[in-house]
Amino acid sequence: MGENRGVNAATATPARTADSRPRARQPVLDQVCADAVDLALAAAEDVAGIGEVGRHVGMLAEGDRVVTHLFECKERGYRGWNWAVTLTRAPRTKFVTLDETVLVAGDQSVLAPDWVPWNERLRPGDLGPGDLLPADEGDNRLVPAYTGADEERPQAYREATRDSLPLVGYQLGLGRPRVLSREGREDAAERWHEGDFGPHSPMAQAAPARCSGCGFLTPLAGMLGQGFGVCTNEIAPSDGRVVSLDYGCGAHSEAAVVPATHPTSEPVVDEYVYDTVTFGERVVVPADEASQAAAAAAAVAVSEQVAVREPAEAAKAADADGVAEAAVAAEVESGAEAVAQAAAVEVEEPVDES
Repeated sequence: MGENRGVNAATATPARTADSRPRARQPVLDQVCADAVDLALAAAEDVAGIGEVGRHVGMLAEGDRVVTHLFECKERGYRGWNWAVTLTRAPRTKFVTLDETVLVAGDQSVLAPDWVPWNERLRPGDLGPGDLLPADEGDNRLVPAYTGADEERPQAYREATRDSLPLVGYQLGLGRPRVLSREGREDAAERWHEGDFGPHSPMAQAAPARCSGCGFLTPLAGMLGQGFGVCTNEIAPSDGRVVSLDYGCGAHSEAAVVPATHPTSEPVVDEYVYDTVTFGERVVVPADEASQAAAAAAAVAVSEQVAVREPAEAAKAADADGVAEAAVAAEVESGAEAVAQAAAVEVEEPVDES
């Protein structure tokens, strides 16, 4: 009896290994459903509309006696998409029925980007008036702070132990549920240091001095005050902004000092002394005296012209006495008329003062 209870090692069934486990059988393409292309096309056109379904692009065996036909989609905005029509039939029958008709994406389809949570999609400037931005309870930028609300008598700071929560998140006089953690401070410091008001900005590179020595800088409280402050110069481009201590601009308080100007006294006008100004007298020449003076000037001009003639011209004039005398007479007459006209223009008629 004891030997009959034993197990023969040669005839024992071996243990089933991972490689010998039965694998899932691949579905076989049902030929009856595969041949029903016209039925699948009619079903797709019934949903999409006549003329919106393109050519047959393939088929896929979904299971036993279940086949999906794929047709090209012609609708605008769905380039690369396909109409998928699934057909099936009952066992031992040749009657094909419609299962479903859907629009599926293809290899060349334009798809929406992967879903990103709302708190990761937010960017600076997205928050507007009236919007609320809830803070996650597990935000690693915040840590619990010591408020004393959970104690009957607030524990003094010097009595807090090193392992207690109030010492870890304690900040004097804040009274807030949570405060910045070390990671939150490092993120803010890196963002501000690499921003427009950090040492690498073009304004800081051209600045004559740094904000650490500017009188308009108000340092921040806490650990961030070791490297950042707030600018209070209304002329500076960083007025009211958090700036790095190694940032700078041309509005530095010690960059250029304007020398003090001495006020000048107002001009003094002496109203008790006056100056006397004498203008030249105006002389009026009578008309008859002006004509006589013009005739005398004409005679002088003619005599000067005759005196400066060259000897050769005088010899030629001797040969033709009549012509020369007539020319001289005409010249004298024309000169006298010209002088008379000039004198008549300049002479002013006497004013009758009677």
